[in-house]
Amino acid sequence: MNNKSGILNAVAQVAKALGNRQRLDIIERLAQAPSPVDSLAKAIPLPIANVSQHLQALRRAGLVHATRSGKQMIYQLTDDKTLIAINTLRQLAEEHISDVEKMAKGLFSQDEASQQLDTINKEELLAGIANNTLTLIDVRPLNEFKFGHIPGAINAPIDELESIITKLPRSAEIVAYCRGPYCTFSHQAVLMLTKLGYSIRRYDEGLPQWRAYGLPVEVE
Repeated sequence: MNNKSGILNAVAQVAKALGNRQRLDIIERLAQAPSPVDSLAKAIPLPIANVSQHLQALRRAGLVHATRSGKQMIYQLTDDKTLIAINTLRQLAEEHISDVEKMAKGLFSQDEASQQLDTINKEELLAGIANNTLTLIDVRPLNEFKFGHIPGAINAPIDELESIITKLPRSAEIVAYCRGPYCTFSHQAVLMLTKLGYSIRRYDEGLPQWRAYGLPVEVE
């Protein structure tokens, strides 16, 4: 085998590792925070044996690695290059496969779907952060927030949002974000706060895409 063939085989191995929807789901979860196999299996959900097989395929392709913590192996992404690749694949799918938009709308209830066009893009979000003209809320669970979040964001997990609403300012626009463009948490936050009279939009992507663009992330 010549060098070119070897290189193309290696590229094909990475592409094959990414060419599975369940592995993409695992990668999205690991983009939020490192995780053991059993937690991934519960979150997706899939049998632990299946998740282990998918992780081994990702590991052979160099996309994830594991470290031991007590009796558990904790998996995490090797680096953010994987997120860049997936972000590109997502954009290609949205641009070239006509049913993707329809399927995205089907993720949400009718009320939530009516809110999904009320978005803010990356450039607008960066400008709002720089000018201090918005309040940014991260509606993911606390453990994911601690592992990494957009600088200046306030953690407001969706299942606790109702209890902290009074702490959110009414004088500034609120922007909610979560795990990615198809995560329902930010839609729920927009729906809830809009009904209560707050000015709120959602970031049209999520933390993995933010990281894929090479933008700064805070860790606690």
